[in-house]
Amino acid sequence: MTTTTGAVLAVTDETFEAEVLRHDGPVLVDFWAQWCPPCHMIAPVLAEIAAERAGELTIRKINSDENPRTARDLQVMSLPTLVLFRDGERVAQWVGARPKARLLAELDAALNA
Repeated sequence: MTTTTGAVLAVTDETFEAEVLRHDGPVLVDFWAQWCPPCHMIAPVLAEIAAERAGELTIRKINSDENPRTARDLQVMSLPTLVLFRDGERVAQWVGARPKARLLAELDAALNA
C-alpha cells in the first residue's frame, strides 16, 4: 500500500480496492483521461489540496481509458468525475472541473455530513 502523503498518486483497476475501498480515512478519486482538457485544469487544484490536507484526506487519480472496469462499475459517465469515499462507501460525487474554493467547500460539506 502506498504511504506517500500529500501527493496525488495513480490507482488502477487492480489496485483500486486496496488503495481506495480499504483505505483508512476519506479518499477522493479523480476519474480522468489524457484527452480531457478540464481534467488537466483540475489536476493542479487537486495537487494543492493533497498537499494542504495531507494526513486528513487522500487523493488518488485513475485514468478511465486505461482502467475502464472501475469507471464502469461506478457508472462514471463524464470526465472529470470526482468521487469521495469513506470506509469503502461512496459519500459524494461531482462532475466537471471547479475552482479550488468551491471544491474545498463541497468536500468539507460532504465530510462533515
